[in-house]
Amino acid sequence: MADTTVAEVGEVMAELAELEDPKIRRVNERHGDDHGVNLGKLRALAKRLKTRHELARALWTTDDTAAQLLATLICRPKLFERAELDGMLRAARGPKVHDWLVNYVVKKSPHREELRSAWLADPDPVVSAAGWALTTDRVAKNPEGLDLDRLLDTIEAELKNAPDRLQWAMNHCLAQIGIEYPEHRDRAVGIGERLEVLKDYPTPAGCTSPYAPTWIAEMVRRQKSG
Repeated sequence: MADTTVAEVGEVMAELAELEDPKIRRVNERHGDDHGVNLGKLRALAKRLKTRHELARALWTTDDTAAQLLATLICRPKLFERAELDGMLRAARGPKVHDWLVNYVVKKSPHREELRSAWLADPDPVVSAAGWALTTDRVAKNPEGLDLDRLLDTIEAELKNAPDRLQWAMNHCLAQIGIEYPEHRDRAVGIGERLEVLKDYPTPAGCTSPYAPTWIAEMVRRQKSG
């Protein structure tokens, strides 16, 4: 690491420490995220720093959650090699870092499809969840070449007993298939009704339930009315 980068990392880490709020940390820790930085302030810092790929790489190696979140905002996703992204994902155990890495970095990478296929079948449920998240993105934006029936077969067989983060990602894919494809909608709704995954999930007023049949129905209603 160049001396200037070492100095910059120290400055950024000091600024992140100043942004630390114990109340925010307590809330985040209930969701598995060990940081106490307001995300709006984190984004403002990223906007000020602008795109700084080598600084992002250096921040990632600190293993500090807030620094890693910042890294996903200031990096150049296309400059990461496939093996590097794979290693980063396996090190990203916190839900927010995992989510931002997949959505802000991997989805913009030229290696995203290779990683999607590899991660989907990975025995690590956290890694597999990333594969399902990328698959859901393809279902919505670029479904050509996907075997939707096979995806539904896998979801039907594995969703009920999947670990939490993997279950959430698979459930999202189930709902997305039902929302996007009328020819698969009845089956997607039927799978959701039989498995009852997230049926009793506490949903704030004004928000859509993650229970797939309810989610599908609401989004289809919006499509028809909008």
